[in-house]
Amino acid sequence: MTRRRRKSLPAEPVRCVIEKLSHDGRGIAYKEGKIQFVDGALPGETVVAKVIGSRSKFDELRTLEVIERAPERVEPPCAFADLCGGCSLQHMGSDAQIQFKETTLRENFAHFGGTEPEAWEPPMRSPSLAYRRKARLGVRFVPKRDSVLVGFREKRNSFLTDITRCEVLDARIGDRITGLRELLYTLEAHSSIPQVEVACGDDDAALVFRNMEPLSDKDQERLIEFGKAHNLHIYLQPKGPDTVYRIWPTDGEERLSYRLDSFDLTLKFHPMDFTQVNAQINQEMVKKALDWLDVQPGERVLDLFCGLGNFTLPLARNAGHVVGVEGDEAMVVRGRENAALNDLDNVTFHGANLQGDFTSEPWAREGFDRILIDPPRSGAQEICEYLPAFGAQRIVYVSCNPATLARDAGVLVSKGYRLVRAGVMDMFPHTTHVESIALFERGKK
Repeated sequence: MTRRRRKSLPAEPVRCVIEKLSHDGRGIAYKEGKIQFVDGALPGETVVAKVIGSRSKFDELRTLEVIERAPERVEPPCAFADLCGGCSLQHMGSDAQIQFKETTLRENFAHFGGTEPEAWEPPMRSPSLAYRRKARLGVRFVPKRDSVLVGFREKRNSFLTDITRCEVLDARIGDRITGLRELLYTLEAHSSIPQVEVACGDDDAALVFRNMEPLSDKDQERLIEFGKAHNLHIYLQPKGPDTVYRIWPTDGEERLSYRLDSFDLTLKFHPMDFTQVNAQINQEMVKKALDWLDVQPGERVLDLFCGLGNFTLPLARNAGHVVGVEGDEAMVVRGRENAALNDLDNVTFHGANLQGDFTSEPWAREGFDRILIDPPRSGAQEICEYLPAFGAQRIVYVSCNPATLARDAGVLVSKGYRLVRAGVMDMFPHTTHVESIALFERGKK
């Protein structure tokens, strides 16, 4: 077997004139008809860039110098923005980021759904720093440097970025990256902890240390002291997610919490549960979704991919009955816990395979007046094929992937629904992640 010879890359930087942005936020230039994807470049700019990868149809480059600047260019708020893969748009002003995300959604509706909304909703926005409440930080001991790195991977490779703070993480964690690195370095097991999960609630924050081998009593004491000093809950994860347990504090339940003030609700969650990363956007998103659904007293509402009840419980404040359905049984349990916590008895949670037809389930047979759906990135194409069987007048679709939202919108429109409104939500500022929301109504105007 012959080994393919690796193509050598040009050693000298090249000059690029950027024409537009790709959907992953890279500048696009052309050289003799070949596409050049340029990290850190904006449309209208002329940059000097280094080739870091080459394929038959495109090259990948990284900006070294900006010769002609676009008006949208700003100084990144983070000192590590050029290298860290956690963010990719810090060199672009906030208004331009929003415009980029709206353009992405518009293009996806046209390309994948063959449709467009009757009206565009103004974007939901939030502060762009210290917003991120959930994250997975990589950890790596580097023997040659005799140090521990903590952070996100570098752009387009597997190396961890050498950071000392993170501007987008909740400040309770983002301001303590250096302290976390120093803590991990002191552990006897510093070379066998590959990651730390971050989870923040309104009042408390937690760190979950993935320990590949049992920790000594001394190591556990060091982690506990760090938790005490910084008011952080400390968990260990010796194997899979179901092995996570808390070592500090030692009393009380293993839960964090957040409030939905507009609905007088408190929702509790385990640090490993899925929750929205941006608390302010989540507050606005839930309120917008319920405003659009316009649930009336006595109506039946279906909440698909309901998680721990983020939409389900607010819906129960107005509806006659709400059914929350989730594929993850642990989230079904959490939803029931939160319903009981908030004294809501007009809501039920059920586990179901949301990749199949569930129209014959007992809880589905009476139909629904309103439906809310918040699927994963893969969307809900099959579900949208039979959602019309429930007879709902309105459907609100919350999406973390504009391509699958657009595709599924095409299905709903073909089944007799109108795409009435849609807009983006800046859940992840400084990234190319596009969160969006759409309203569908049955019948003609």
